[in-house]
Amino acid sequence: MLYWLTALSDGGDVWNLFRYITFRAGGAFMTALIFGFLFGRPLINVLRRKQGKGQPIRDDGPEGHFSKAGTPTMGGLLIVGALLTSTLLWARWDNPFVWMVLFVTLAYALIGFADDYAKVSKQNTKGVSGKMRLALGIIIAVIAALWAGYNHPAELQNQLALPVFKDTLINLGLLYVPFAICVIVGSANAVNLTDGLDGLAIMPAMIAASTLGVIAYAVGRVDFTEYLDVHYVPGTGEILIFTAALFGAGLGFLWYNAPPAAVFMGDTGSLALGGALGAIAVATKHELVLAIVGGLFVVEALSVIIQVLYFKRTGKRVFLMAPIHHHYEKKGWAEPTIVIRFWIISLILAMIGLATLKVR
Repeated sequence: MLYWLTALSDGGDVWNLFRYITFRAGGAFMTALIFGFLFGRPLINVLRRKQGKGQPIRDDGPEGHFSKAGTPTMGGLLIVGALLTSTLLWARWDNPFVWMVLFVTLAYALIGFADDYAKVSKQNTKGVSGKMRLALGIIIAVIAALWAGYNHPAELQNQLALPVFKDTLINLGLLYVPFAICVIVGSANAVNLTDGLDGLAIMPAMIAASTLGVIAYAVGRVDFTEYLDVHYVPGTGEILIFTAALFGAGLGFLWYNAPPAAVFMGDTGSLALGGALGAIAVATKHELVLAIVGGLFVVEALSVIIQVLYFKRTGKRVFLMAPIHHHYEKKGWAEPTIVIRFWIISLILAMIGLATLKVR
């Protein structure tokens, strides 16, 4: 919205700053961060009053989690609120990719909110049925995939771009939409599975989003794409503002979610963040790079899939408990140790993802 202030500029004054994506990204970051600090504690107090017993704890979960009983959930409202406010304030409203990513984020947040509300109100861990969540998630992803495809350059529509092999495009044709659905739905659920320890999901999501934001800015500038030898997707540079806002919102939330957490993000936050990462990857044509920068989420999801399939086939378990962060809890690792080491892994994977921009 503040981009409209450029109408007041003669090209050499302060209003001209609002033309620059990097300036507005900085503004979005600060706005989201301040939003988190201002409204974090009041929101937690409201959630604690309304929820009473807080998020129900699984009976079959790690023993150390029972001490977390009574902690309120739905803290994702703080993230989504800061993210929405900052993006609408600093991003251009005529950019279709910004609206697409916002749509996915808010839609998945609503699914997560319904699930969190069901869990808290009924005081059980079931919430909304998995089939209903999946069906709604697929519908949202279909809309997002078609939305992004419509706004991609003609030469990139229905194409899968490969990292490192810069000149290679694979024409998926009618299979592209199902592929994009898998990326968005898979990302949303992978982040959701990762959200099992205090601070575990939010920092890797921030790191992945920041990496994708840099990529979005690069592929949205024709001069950068020529230098880096990547495909040009006009308009995606504006997504940097969204990711900057996400990073600021994430820091604001982490202030209260750091161990021991005063609030959990719940499915409201984890589904929204995961959906956002998937939507950005689809918008920028970097779906496969998401699997690298979000590799931690991939491993978490795979650990659950492997555990379920192996148990059904043999009656035995590969991991002491899935997702894999619970496996390390069962092995005796302290929760902060797991969280920080997983953060380090996420940062390493982000660096590898960024390196694909310059590999020739």
